[in-house]
Amino acid sequence: MQGPAAGVALVVCSFFVGAIPWGYIAGKIAGGIDLRTVGSGSTGATNVLRTLGARASAVVLVLDFLKGLIPVLVARSIGIDPAWQAAAAVATVSGHCWSPFIQFKGGKGVATGAGAVLGLIPEAIVAVPVVLATIWLTRLVSLGSLLGVFIAIAIAAIAAMTGRVEWSTPLAVVAIGAIIFYRHRENIDRLRRGRERRLGERVAV
Repeated sequence: MQGPAAGVALVVCSFFVGAIPWGYIAGKIAGGIDLRTVGSGSTGATNVLRTLGARASAVVLVLDFLKGLIPVLVARSIGIDPAWQAAAAVATVSGHCWSPFIQFKGGKGVATGAGAVLGLIPEAIVAVPVVLATIWLTRLVSLGSLLGVFIAIAIAAIAAMTGRVEWSTPLAVVAIGAIIFYRHRENIDRLRRGRERRLGERVAV
């Protein structure tokens, strides 16, 4: 196992990896569009889909997912303690949501959070079909994403109770889930009022 200094370095590096604003970069490449000022104001893949289209959204989705997954996998490969891996996962999502590179704006944490959680506990992959089915049936990305948070937390808790992972893992998943819910607070309000935007609705830029 690596020592505390390596753990701290991992967390700091993970934050800045997470802070790379791929959606913002895509908007600038696509014609100088600042995603912080259009649509939901998020730099995540869903707002990219609504403003730039499916191709750009798919690229951003993959890149955001990887920046959540890779720090955890690297930490595991070099023998960093699982508690530090869990902290790095939370740091990566935090960097994505509050990127210092774009005045502490960012995305809502879903794709990066999914990558981080799957890095910590691959069994959480079972949430993916449920999330996709929910989005397919309702065309509500936010609803599917929030449902996925609950499933991931349940899986992580079961894994900890059965000794599959340390308790730092479900604690990290809960923290990531809390960030995602906080970032979706306006979506939750619109869902409650039946006014949430549905998948496929374009935003004028």
